[in-house]
Amino acid sequence: MSTWGLIVETTTGTGERKHIEAYVLAQLDGTRDDALRELEQRARHYQPSHPMSPKRRRLFRTGDGFLLAVDGAWQSFSTRFTLAELLHDSAAPTPAPVAEPAPEPVQAPEPADAVPTATVPQPATEPELDPVARYDDGVPVRPSWLGRTDLS
Repeated sequence: MSTWGLIVETTTGTGERKHIEAYVLAQLDGTRDDALRELEQRARHYQPSHPMSPKRRRLFRTGDGFLLAVDGAWQSFSTRFTLAELLHDSAAPTPAPVAEPAPEPVQAPEPADAVPTATVPQPATEPELDPVARYDDGVPVRPSWLGRTDLS
């Protein structure tokens, strides 16, 4: 199965500072047709930042994606949506090595005259609690400096 990049190249800035910037919208694993359908949905609903007052919006299909042309009051702006197969990613996470299950330890058979020993139950240990309350993203709810008297 291939990994597909959904690429957007859009016009940013205005006047003499108008230029094109490219971004990867998303990466999808699957077939080319599935990725192309997803790209079309994103192209249809894409709201570019320019022009501020769009007068006309046209979406064209190309061989490997789509072209969105938006006419403004003074200038036209274009956004190209391209489907591209990912061949290499230098920042891709390395897959975790697949560890083989450890063999079951073989226990020596107990002698027939052995008396079973009673097992002593271990006290249940509480999981160690984080002394600092944190939000879901890891940021402390209360800053560590709040309430310190040694700060001036």
